[in-house]
Amino acid sequence: MTPTQSTHSIFMVRPAAFGYNPQTALTNSFQSELALANEEIQRKALAEFDAMVEILRAKGVEVYVFHDTPIPPKPDAIFPNNWISLHADGKLILYPMCTINRRWERRVEIIEEFKRKFSIKEVIDLSHYESVNQFLEGTGSIIFDHVHRVAYACLSPRTDRDLFVEVCKLLNYEPIYFHSVNAKGQAIYHTNVMMAMGDEYVVICLESIQDKHECAHVEEKLRQPHHQFITISLDQVNHFAGNMLQLQTTSGNKILVMSQRAYQSLSQLQIDQLSKFVELVPIAIPTIETIGGGSVRCMVGEVFIPNK
Repeated sequence: MTPTQSTHSIFMVRPAAFGYNPQTALTNSFQSELALANEEIQRKALAEFDAMVEILRAKGVEVYVFHDTPIPPKPDAIFPNNWISLHADGKLILYPMCTINRRWERRVEIIEEFKRKFSIKEVIDLSHYESVNQFLEGTGSIIFDHVHRVAYACLSPRTDRDLFVEVCKLLNYEPIYFHSVNAKGQAIYHTNVMMAMGDEYVVICLESIQDKHECAHVEEKLRQPHHQFITISLDQVNHFAGNMLQLQTTSGNKILVMSQRAYQSLSQLQIDQLSKFVELVPIAIPTIETIGGGSVRCMVGEVFIPNK
């Protein structure tokens, strides 16, 4: 099977109790509280979620929607890419999550539904590492270059180096790890807010990698497969410009999904550069971004495993 960077099949989780999560706020500087009642926050989040699903389906993306359960409340269930990934070789990986109330998102019924629908050959459960405080939060922590079998991760309290290397061995990817910080010098919590991978391009905030040797190594590795660099600033990272995801449509076209806020932070040059490779699809999710501290890419789990 020829490796592909993007898939036309994804899954999303419709939230039952979306809201500000004080547990994750300890390591996620992107979260902010809003002076709204919980019911209003949930109503706005559902409207944004449903609109995103509709936009993606209209573009020709196959979207599986799972429904969150209200008990126990899981304020971040809308970001399922952190606890599970499904790979083209038939592996399904379950990841150890940093905060206790996010561990409840790993639901057996969702895993069983994947087993029914897709040709899963092996389930690899790494969640036991939570007991020794080692965490790796899925495709939030890891950016996969599926075509060249290289994986990238910025290390943080949510992204353990040894676990990252272990996953790379399991999948036969070369691991490239580094440190990435925001404007205040704090570790960026997930790699997918400062980096996004396309077939022929990469969106990355090199400014956030302050160690010169690490930065040079990352840049050299990315340039080897002749990636077009679209370099974003730390300010653009704060507007989720790194939190993009390339998808395919069922007709074979490539699209790049991002939030409206991320799109508006891009320069015309950056838009023109990206538009050479993909159709840009901005989606408005202001409530989810502000309160949840994650954006469009975080809401999407990719399915590379073929249907049964």
